[in-house]
Amino acid sequence: MESGITFDFENIRTDAVGPEHGVSEKELARLSEPLAHGHERLAQLRESGEVAFFDLPYDKENVAQVKQVANEAAGQFGAVLVLGIGGSALGSIALRSALCHPLYNELPPARRNGPRLYIEDNVDPVRLKAVFDLIEPAKTLFVVISKSGTTVETLAQFLFIRSLLDGDLRNNVIVVTDAGPSTLRGIGESECRATLEVPAGVGGRFSVLSPVGLLPAALAGIDIDALLAGAAQADRIRCSSPSAEDNDAYMAAAVEYILYQKAKRISVMMPYATGLVEITDWYRQIWAESLGKTSDVGPTPVRATGVTDQHSQVQLYREGPNDKVICFLGVQHFQEEVPIPPAWESSEAIGYIGGHSFNQLIEYERIATTLALTDAQRPNYTITLPELNAYSVGQLLYMLEIKAAISGELYGVNAFDQPGVEAGKALSYGLMGRKHYERAKQWVMNKQAGRDETSVDEMVDEMK
Repeated sequence: MESGITFDFENIRTDAVGPEHGVSEKELARLSEPLAHGHERLAQLRESGEVAFFDLPYDKENVAQVKQVANEAAGQFGAVLVLGIGGSALGSIALRSALCHPLYNELPPARRNGPRLYIEDNVDPVRLKAVFDLIEPAKTLFVVISKSGTTVETLAQFLFIRSLLDGDLRNNVIVVTDAGPSTLRGIGESECRATLEVPAGVGGRFSVLSPVGLLPAALAGIDIDALLAGAAQADRIRCSSPSAEDNDAYMAAAVEYILYQKAKRISVMMPYATGLVEITDWYRQIWAESLGKTSDVGPTPVRATGVTDQHSQVQLYREGPNDKVICFLGVQHFQEEVPIPPAWESSEAIGYIGGHSFNQLIEYERIATTLALTDAQRPNYTITLPELNAYSVGQLLYMLEIKAAISGELYGVNAFDQPGVEAGKALSYGLMGRKHYERAKQWVMNKQAGRDETSVDEMVDEMK
């Protein structure tokens, strides 16, 4: 357990893929000082509390509240429906996918560790109504998550479920939001079952180890203590050094930064385990929203799925533009061992398959893909989890967060803000008729009529 996940960077070095497409020891050595400076700055942000996700593995108070709320709800509901978007949903989706049965909601109650768990991170009306074909509102626990308390999509969902509950939220609704005063917090404290806090200094995309991710996980029977223990081990041991040679998260950040300078502007993550696929979606937000801050900076995250995308995207990765760095995710020991029965042994096309296992097949395909890409001088590295369990997933999530944080220091951007999404929010508020956003609505109307030369950012600045 203490050894945890492993990182293999051999296929990213110059002796594997050549100097044009690989990373040399000299190039890594040149980043020693920037990494040390970045490490020091992150330590200062942590100590000040300005960036607080670092300490979530040790937040006993919030964990105790999560456990209390989950225990009090145990056995009372047939389903849990999480309402949130972006960082308020992607972490929970990742944890459910990685640590629950792949068909968790379809299992009979006796084979589940909790109620069915649905996480709705969109406002597609067809999808929204479809969920209510499967649940009974009176027998469902609704978890409303909005860090700011003003997320329009989540509040719209909240209004919808409130109507289904005839306005009575006392038994069926839990709110998770910032500690500061907001209308949502006021509603949660006065009208709902419970209100939990997103700790100050924890941004939405870094909130998976806060009540945002822990409460849905606990309600589904996931071992949140082991999850946090894995993250704590990553913090204390795996990510404590400023040296890339002794810090795999820093090494991953460093090699991708070096390759970005060599025109590898696309960062692909390709998991070889279905349970890790949604972690890739969670990672895409971390990577894109943390680093995409100027017109000149911003590696594009892409999800691929092994082995599925060997039959689609790998053709492009191996023979198309050499503009990608690929991170493979693997699992050493799957929870199940499934043999492939032998048959038609005399058939050259089929006979060789029997006698192996699906476990061998997926691992051999991962190895084959890494070697084929390396042979074509396509840089890649591999992260391997010993098992897909809460401890190793906690390690992985924390180390990917650290990778994003130190990458911001290397690229010279603030990894913890997201100014680029504010314009879209302002326009949505204006179109929906929110007070004080009349200028945004007028801007949209003028733009559609071709009458406004003001940029959206200029318009938002005017409104401040």
